[in-house]
Amino acid sequence: MTTDTDALFAQLKHPNPNLRERAMIELAENRDEHTIGRLIEMVNEETVDIRRAAVKALGVIGPDAVCAIVSLFESSDNATIQASCVKALAQVAVNYGPDAFPEEGVEGLKVALNHPNPVVNIAAVMALGAVGSPVLDLLVETLQTTENLALGVSIINALASMGDSRATEVLTQLANDESVDTYIRESATHALPRLEQTMQYPSFVSVPKEG
Repeated sequence: MTTDTDALFAQLKHPNPNLRERAMIELAENRDEHTIGRLIEMVNEETVDIRRAAVKALGVIGPDAVCAIVSLFESSDNATIQASCVKALAQVAVNYGPDAFPEEGVEGLKVALNHPNPVVNIAAVMALGAVGSPVLDLLVETLQTTENLALGVSIINALASMGDSRATEVLTQLANDESVDTYIRESATHALPRLEQTMQYPSFVSVPKEG
């Protein structure tokens, strides 16, 4: 372990966001066999800024970090740490795109989607929204079976942001189905114009912030 690497990890905790950003990039470009493990340890930190820096750095490293992130998620019983893991997976999906997102990450997000804590399951929806079209069926199935209104609305919003034409039929059916909850119907109705706009003008998916 080099002094340069130690300096970069120290810089990762610097209050200046530009210095933190530079450290993330340099750690990703020059990582050694210990880098991912040290970042995973930082995700366990109580300090929000340190966790946030570790999450973003793991997102910069990308697919190679996914197995370690999922492992921490599965081994932890702390919802805050688990939510941080989910947000790190979202960062990977946004930075590298759905084609490079490992199946292990999708399996981890499936578990997170059914987590009892809303901080975790809603972050999982946003992360899956970042993965995009490959997980559309998973989100639709959850939307159609969940009794959790907040989760359902989050999924509707994720579908609207994905820009996949297959979501049009799903949202249209919900908007017109008088048997479903009024809040879900209204959310689907409002989501349809956003979906159409996203299909016409694709944009980057927002990533859940650490905090």
